Amino acid sequence: MQHNKVLILDFGSQYTQLIARRVRELNIYSEIRPYNKLPDNIDSYKAVVLSGSPISVRSEDALHPDLSEIRGKIPLLAVCYGAQYLAHFSGGEVAESSTREYGRANLTYIKEGEDFFENIHEGSQVWMSHSDTIRALPEGGKLLASTEDVENAAFKIEGEPTYAIQFHPEVYHSTDGHQLLHNFLIKIAGVNQDWTPQSFVEETVENLQEKLGNDRVVLGLSGGVDSSVAAMLLHKAIGKNLFCIFVNNGLLRKNEFEDVLHQYEGMGLNVKGIDASARFLDALAGKSDPEEKRKIIGRVFIEVFDDEAHRIKNVKWLAQGTIYPDVIESVSATGGPSATIKSHHNVGGLPDFMKLKVVEPLKSLFKDEVRRVGASMNMDSQLLGRHPFPGPGLAIRILGDLTREKVRILQEVDAIFINNLKSWNLYDKVWQAGAMLLPVNSVGVMGDERTYEKCVALRAVESTDGMTADWVNLPYEFLQKTSNEIINKVKGVNRVVYDISSKPPATIEWE
Repeated sequence: MQHNKVLILDFGSQYTQLIARRVRELNIYSEIRPYNKLPDNIDSYKAVVLSGSPISVRSEDALHPDLSEIRGKIPLLAVCYGAQYLAHFSGGEVAESSTREYGRANLTYIKEGEDFFENIHEGSQVWMSHSDTIRALPEGGKLLASTEDVENAAFKIEGEPTYAIQFHPEVYHSTDGHQLLHNFLIKIAGVNQDWTPQSFVEETVENLQEKLGNDRVVLGLSGGVDSSVAAMLLHKAIGKNLFCIFVNNGLLRKNEFEDVLHQYEGMGLNVKGIDASARFLDALAGKSDPEEKRKIIGRVFIEVFDDEAHRIKNVKWLAQGTIYPDVIESVSATGGPSATIKSHHNVGGLPDFMKLKVVEPLKSLFKDEVRRVGASMNMDSQLLGRHPFPGPGLAIRILGDLTREKVRILQEVDAIFINNLKSWNLYDKVWQAGAMLLPVNSVGVMGDERTYEKCVALRAVESTDGMTADWVNLPYEFLQKTSNEIINKVKGVNRVVYDISSKPPATIEWE
């Protein structure tokens, strides 16, 4: 890419990907690399950002980046661990906080006349997340901002374009985080704002054409935003050499197999529907561990694709709609020390027996970026507005072992929930919604008879990228109507609850 680029060095923070997303919101291209694997062409980057980390700079396991080609040469912003690293190893002092500093704080002092804090005022809310604090600034350090509990909340190094902050501008709760990044990247570092959805489409299509040539590609469509946008990018690049397959794994929403196939009519894509539901459900019989279920679904998914690929002559590539949060939550996307949250069925490569190479045109994008890219290609707004749906489908919304009867129950519950959201004009106000079938029965009364049936949990969250999420305060009248309809119409359910957990600490899915 010929854009100005920003390099983000990953020290293992779960917020690292949010830094990249905030930078991209400024129409600036960013890349994440592990802290110990700097690119050879470091001088091609217009700015560098050091991320936070779960590790203390005071520990024996402290992570030591080589900043010799960065300090004083490229504008540098050090966030949290990065700021503490600059202080601790450059003549300052970092010590354990008397109280752990997590959550909201407000800037009580900002040094006047600094470009770094232009249009940011005292009282601005920031988000702290650290158990160490900077007691003394490093050599050449100049204080820029403080909070009530953190004196050295921000500083710069005199004589070089190096800035450091103990708070996280990338998270939603830092109300002026966007402005601060704008000040650093555009006003101080002089980065051009030239990375847009249109430029992504143009460059991705060009790269795909160069990479794939005249090769044939098979793509798994799910009916969701990610695989659909990936399909359109590939269709633009290679046209008739793209073969799309939509697999019914038996774990889709009610009537989704037929609805999705109908949805793709008229888009110009070559799509084939494969009903492999029995194959998936047989392989999952008796399995209750969530990681095992995910891996079984991934294995059978690959097997089905291998079977279908052999029916198409000369296929050399398997395309997937993998996006950045999938990669981040499975393994560190960059080989850095980020913690694994859960595995994703379309992440991690292919088994040796499958003689296909993988192409993932969206693996560097967040969900909101995928939607903007789709809109720039004039894709249907209803398709782009669909809620995310997990690759393993209802398997990870049925806690415990799977049976065909449990799948039927959850499909009926989910259909009522989603249809009611649409009829109440709430669907577009929710980022993702779904129902979970719990592995417990509870006592109830229907008519004059005692029942002992299943409990389901409804979940609706608001988010922008899936990395953090808040539960949606749905109207009580809506929940009451939906609960009554589920209990009255879905045989086998006698209790409905609503999940009011945020992410973190919970995840969006229950498994």
